[in-house]
Amino acid sequence: MQQQATVDGDALEVWIDQDLCTGDGICAQYAPEVFELDIDGLAYVKSPGDELLQDKGATTPVPLTLLTDVVDSAKECPGDCIHVRRVSDKVEVYGPDAD
Repeated sequence: MQQQATVDGDALEVWIDQDLCTGDGICAQYAPEVFELDIDGLAYVKSPGDELLQDKGATTPVPLTLLTDVVDSAKECPGDCIHVRRVSDKVEVYGPDAD
């Protein structure tokens, strides 16, 4: 099992807002272990067991080894639809709603 990424000791999770997804696939290029484009052309997160999570607002843990790739995905996403937040309080630390 992969170690989960943290900020100040709080575990991180990531989710995609499909309403804003442009289907560019940049996230899947950066972190194919975390993101995948579905047949509908939109990006989704994947579970640690590699299952595509298609429920609206579905989250998945951010593996420590992929933190940089996930953060770069959020920064480079043309749709500004990738949100990385702390699990404990749901505060966004990377993505369009981060301070």
